Amino acid sequence: MNVMSYKSIPAILKDNVAKYGKKTAISYKKRGTFLSLTYEEFYERVLLLARGLGKAGIKDGDRVVIFSENRLGWAISDFGIQCAGGITVPIYATNTGKQAAYIINHCGAKIVFASTRGQYEKLLSVKDEIPGVELVISYDRFIGDRSFPVYTQYQLSEVSTPLTQEDQDQIEQQIEEITQENLITVIYTSGTTGVPKGVLLTQRNIMINAEYGLNQLGIPQEEQTTLSFLPLSHVLERTAGYYVTLLNGNHIAFAEEAAKVMENMVEIRPTNMVSVPRLFEKIYSRIYENVRQASPLKRRLFRKAVDVGRQYVNKKYVTKEPLGLLNLQYRFFDRLVFKKIRDRFGGRLRYFLCGGAPLDKTINEFMWIIGIPVYNGYGLTETSPGITLSSAGEVRFDSVGKVFKETEIKFESDGELVVRGPQVMKGYYKNDKATSEAMEDGWFKTGDIARIDEDGFVYIVDRKKEIIVTAGGKNIAPQPIENELKLDKYVSEAIVFGDRKPYLVALLTPNIERLIDLARKERLDYIDMEGLVSHSRIKQIYLERITRLNKNFPPYKTIKYFSVLPSEFSIEGGELTPTLKMKRKVIYEKYKGIVDDLYLNNGNGGITPAEK
Repeated sequence: MNVMSYKSIPAILKDNVAKYGKKTAISYKKRGTFLSLTYEEFYERVLLLARGLGKAGIKDGDRVVIFSENRLGWAISDFGIQCAGGITVPIYATNTGKQAAYIINHCGAKIVFASTRGQYEKLLSVKDEIPGVELVISYDRFIGDRSFPVYTQYQLSEVSTPLTQEDQDQIEQQIEEITQENLITVIYTSGTTGVPKGVLLTQRNIMINAEYGLNQLGIPQEEQTTLSFLPLSHVLERTAGYYVTLLNGNHIAFAEEAAKVMENMVEIRPTNMVSVPRLFEKIYSRIYENVRQASPLKRRLFRKAVDVGRQYVNKKYVTKEPLGLLNLQYRFFDRLVFKKIRDRFGGRLRYFLCGGAPLDKTINEFMWIIGIPVYNGYGLTETSPGITLSSAGEVRFDSVGKVFKETEIKFESDGELVVRGPQVMKGYYKNDKATSEAMEDGWFKTGDIARIDEDGFVYIVDRKKEIIVTAGGKNIAPQPIENELKLDKYVSEAIVFGDRKPYLVALLTPNIERLIDLARKERLDYIDMEGLVSHSRIKQIYLERITRLNKNFPPYKTIKYFSVLPSEFSIEGGELTPTLKMKRKVIYEKYKGIVDDLYLNNGNGGITPAEK
């Protein structure tokens, strides 16, 4: 589809109603059953809401907040806001009332969509701090506080009053007046390193990213079904999943929640999804754990299938060598082994898009081997998000692909990647200082250390601010080491420290389910998780695994001491962003005592040394 021939995303939706009117647009789960809206039905709901927002006083350029998890109401609100001339300002559903209040006040929103009673109560707890809010709209029906009333989206839309032709003409005239240079959204960064900044993105930023990304991917988009589970508040899911799907007249389904993604995949049988590395890490780990529990014959069969698959995907997609007999061998193992794995994901998955952080090469290669390709991309909120993307024709399993059309990149003396192109933001809302620090002559400073090979493939090394400089002057990117640690079946997350220190140390979080299974198998005595991770046998197991890992690295990159925490990192605990990236500063502050002890006591005092 030629997205850039249109003036705006709402204009494309309007045109798609004529093309795909009776086709399913959106599915969502309600009371245990997936329900759907056609393009005609969805568009009508959008127009009704736009009418209601107009009556509520929304004017061109007004910011309207959506404080919600992924659901039908989010999509209707977003398009309704745009059709009414407003600008969507999303807030992560996991944010606290205080965090929401900052964004609401900073962007000057008068209307807030709050999905549930839980989100409303967060706003209620800070109502005195958000005096500019005139209207709270919920997707669920409940009674609010008298001093802080709430209305439903149905009430604002006046669904019992049909749209007149005059209503529709007026709203569609507003759609016609939206241009590519109009702001579509203000997205506040998740604030891993300070106060959130409001990223200003235009219709053109998003549209060009969608079109150029699809062209680069090189996969036909006819009859696609996308399962959406990453937050729509994040630009990756919003552009690459939600907008791309609807702009191409395809079907998007909203997962109930992250914990039920695998279950929803079997129900919806998607053809593609957008994800972050954590999902693939879990898939890889789960498959190998199932293999370990299989019979010796099945284990040998699986290993042989993976060996053949590894040769096949590298020859076919990387070195482009003739396949010969290998093609028949792979087809044999695909029917015997890999198809059974794919059936667990609904059986129709053609590909994943992955962003948010670099995906480990071993895991990415494995996904290609089992016949569910993962196309790595790279970008930031400030770039709408795509800068690079892998393509169907050529791939490097440890690369984030090649640079988008009409996009320039270069590297500073320290290796930082800077970018200039049509997807780069207009700036940060009401923050000229931050804008001038991030932008120079149209070039955006990504803050990421990267490199490019002779074939044009880009590789992300790590975040510039996260590069560790040891006391001995060695520069170390922690992410590759952490990715190796996370490949272990007993490790859920890993974070490495060592800046201005003589050696590296690590905090590990356990794969709790597997650790408990091990404790049961070996009949270990313990009371709680804290007791289990401090058990001498468990310490010995982690020590053996760290020691084995250290053999893959030069001495200055080895983990000298480590500690296993009794619980996993989480969004609720503050250690992870809503897109499952680690908040290094938060983690360090939260566990500073443990990290300091790894250095002060040289790993003693109850902490297991990784090396003697």
